[in-house]
Amino acid sequence: CHQTNFVNMTFVKLQKSKAYFKRYQVKFRRRREGKTDYRQRKRLCCQAKNKYQSPKYRLVVRFTNKQVICQIAYSLIDGDRILTSASSNELPRYGLSVGLKNYAAAYCTGLLCARRLLQKVGLDDVYEGNDEVDGNVVSTTIGKTTYYVDEVDEDKRPFRALLDVGVKTTSTGCRIFGALKGAADGGLDIPHSEKRFPGYDRDSKEYDADMHRERIFGGHVGEYMEYLEEEDNTKYQAQFAAYLEEDIEADGLEELYESVHEKIREDPSPSEKKAFSPDKSFKRTAKLSIEERKARVQAKKDAKNAELEAEDDE
Repeated sequence: CHQTNFVNMTFVKLQKSKAYFKRYQVKFRRRREGKTDYRQRKRLCCQAKNKYQSPKYRLVVRFTNKQVICQIAYSLIDGDRILTSASSNELPRYGLSVGLKNYAAAYCTGLLCARRLLQKVGLDDVYEGNDEVDGNVVSTTIGKTTYYVDEVDEDKRPFRALLDVGVKTTSTGCRIFGALKGAADGGLDIPHSEKRFPGYDRDSKEYDADMHRERIFGGHVGEYMEYLEEEDNTKYQAQFAAYLEEDIEADGLEELYESVHEKIREDPSPSEKKAFSPDKSFKRTAKLSIEERKARVQAKKDAKNAELEAEDDE
């Protein structure tokens, strides 16, 4: 009698069939690279149809390893256009040559970008912004609309821009909000609240404006300088070498930033572009022909063979 052995086989469902791969569509290139949040971008750029193609302006804030960049941009169908921009690399013009990407530098860059833009569009005399930096959110409500400026002119409304943070995490006290505060104090109408500024406590729902003001004037940097100088002077000398070279001490930081804010307000215009003159002394070596390359290789071979023969004779 023939006995049949039954083997228990599990049923495996084919998860991704040929139909799945035929219909697969790759995401946009900048999404694949992790550079653009398209969900955020759509909401920042899409304008209501009854606004007749008037652009939505964005305050774009980006941090590199060495600087802060603020731009006022708007989008067209073939790409974005930059209305004006400011970088913390320009701050040495105004007397700040160290710490070009901390919270205080971000504030200065935002202020510079705002004043430069308003000068360009002819609103710098109408909207002078907030001269007394106190860390509070300034807003004015007219009808059902809230404008984030001190006073609204009867003839000319303030220049509205929306904050574009890119893919950066918007945590409380983030430097991006330093640039936002600088631009808002510079006279731009940027919708915001105090909930992400330094000094806001989420649990008690209270906002300490003095703590934010201290951060704007580099108080946190000064505290750390004093702490390091007492605890580990060697580390202090190394970490704040650029500050010591410029004779900047913890006590003088607030005065330094105040003077920078004043100078930015006096002249926010960009510096004149220097004419580019290339270095013409460098000459590329001429490309060798195939015969010359073969001769060069042969010469190397002959030299090596002669060297080996000389060693054998010895």
